[in-house]
Amino acid sequence: MTALSRNRPLIGPLELTGRSRRHVVDCAGALLQPAAARAFARMQVAAGKAGLDLCAASSYRDFATQVRIWNQKWRGERPLLDRQGRPLLAHELSPRARVRAILIWSAAPGASRHHWGTEVDVYDRAALPAGQSLRLVPAEYAAGGPFAALTAWLDGNMERFGFYRPYATDRGGVQPEAWHLSHAPTAREASRRLRPQTVVRALQSSAIEGKAALLANFEAIYARYVRAVDPPPRAVGRGARG
Repeated sequence: MTALSRNRPLIGPLELTGRSRRHVVDCAGALLQPAAARAFARMQVAAGKAGLDLCAASSYRDFATQVRIWNQKWRGERPLLDRQGRPLLAHELSPRARVRAILIWSAAPGASRHHWGTEVDVYDRAALPAGQSLRLVPAEYAAGGPFAALTAWLDGNMERFGFYRPYATDRGGVQPEAWHLSHAPTAREASRRLRPQTVVRALQSSAIEGKAALLANFEAIYARYVRAVDPPPRAVGRGARG
């Protein structure tokens, strides 16, 4: 690791919105803030002892990547799903409906927790069926799915490494994601610093499609799809900084 691993990285507007990556390091196959990276590496070792090959499917994601994902969903080039996981046709939806459909499963650029370097989407590489691509859908992590054992292990162990699921329950915004883990000690600071106007400024200068519909009533969107997450368990929020 770099010198950043021994110091608390500065998290400002550029880092919070994914327009800088100076706050993250590459460790154990994940791009995360130093403390989160160390904690994830330790969790990988512990999972390995339990027979699991814990891997990061996604960690830090920059603003440009989030814009590309958004635009592909806006144009219907990526799957667009309703709250029950049923396919939608982008061209059949009004701009407002299309924005809300995307937000169920994908964050608006600048508002993704993955920008912070505190979040990681995980899977068990050893349990992925041969010839099958990872989809990151609830059925893979539920009982009978290939990652059911990983879900159970995380339920019993992730908190001692400082991780929890911010999307464990349906709060009317983002759908539950069993694969999405947040390093609570570092995510708390990023969450405290992020403001709606910070995201709006990033979006205003971007090439995102559907910009007008997204920015209309953005305060309500921010409250429902960014702030409405599960809080970390109290013990997790206090410790495990790495």
